[in-house]
Amino acid sequence: MKKWIIANWKMNKTIKEAEDFADIITGLTAGIDEHLVVCPTFLGIKPFADKVKNTNIKVGAQNCYKEVSGAFTGELSPEMLKEAGAEFVILGHSERRHIFYETDELINEKIKAVINAGLKVIFCIGETLEEKDKFKEVLSDQLEKGLAGVDANGENLIIAYEPVWAIGTGKVATINDIKEVHAFVLEKAHEILGYLPPVLYGGSVKPSNSKEILDLDEVGGVLIGGASLDPNSYEQIARRK
Repeated sequence: MKKWIIANWKMNKTIKEAEDFADIITGLTAGIDEHLVVCPTFLGIKPFADKVKNTNIKVGAQNCYKEVSGAFTGELSPEMLKEAGAEFVILGHSERRHIFYETDELINEKIKAVINAGLKVIFCIGETLEEKDKFKEVLSDQLEKGLAGVDANGENLIIAYEPVWAIGTGKVATINDIKEVHAFVLEKAHEILGYLPPVLYGGSVKPSNSKEILDLDEVGGVLIGGASLDPNSYEQIARRK
């Protein structure tokens, strides 16, 4: 089964660095039969998309606003991202929730706006270390509020489970933890949506642990942070080396 290998660069790489990465990665990933997506910064979307056009690499954005246009200083609409070459948008990432205080209700409105614009959503959920013992309650709440009234059809929604305590910390959930949480998320998502969307794992994913994670039936792919900044590291993960 093809898996999703999605890179989230966060606030890294200049336009020139994004273009240089694109030149390298298109050669490294040629022939890989997985779903490959790279999410640069806003400034890097168009130059990166121009470089990877007609390759097996798709482009995403790391965020957007819920409106088409208007007096929203500093924001970008889904339509703007689409024109720049993005096909996916990451929403609900823990850094947006905990640093920028985005609510479940705002994330829900963004998800609807992205789908209405004809783009695909990468919807992030996850619990903090303090919430780890009650992850089912936390994830259920995020899924129910984030997906309320969302018209997803199986082609426009990916869920990414990222335990907040494992993002950028070097800590990774055990394989049994991942299997248990992903099975629960799949069950809950099916209850809400009526079908099983791909559920990705994120949180300190790197070449040394990615193959074991990707080989799990419950895992539909990985959302990679720091390890995706190195094209060779991204390629190793995508090849399940």
